[in-house]
Amino acid sequence: MSGRNFLLDTNIVLYLLSGDKSVVSIIGTRQPCISLITEMELLSSPRLTSLEEKPIRSFINSCIVAGINNTIKEAAIKIRRETSLKLPDSIIAATAISLGFHLLTADTEFNKLKSLYILQYVK
Repeated sequence: MSGRNFLLDTNIVLYLLSGDKSVVSIIGTRQPCISLITEMELLSSPRLTSLEEKPIRSFINSCIVAGINNTIKEAAIKIRRETSLKLPDSIIAATAISLGFHLLTADTEFNKLKSLYILQYVK
């Protein structure tokens, strides 16, 4: 995947934040890109303490955060209807497809999508 851009799934960001060296080596020197949904998932846990929130926000600030436009919205609706992926996963997949990025994920549910380029991470 040399030079290819990719979108990080939420699980990958969690691995990265926990210090997983394999994820760090995959990302290399590329600027991380995440979906707005990933940002929301990372920050919305009711159990998140202010001490845990600080490195998450720091990481998010180092990322390109892809918002949701009408193209992504319509693609997510179609993906959800066709695959029964959870809505947040449908939006993340639609974002990757819309950007022409690979999705770096540990979630095998994304394999339902033939139009999504996946870099499958095995922990």
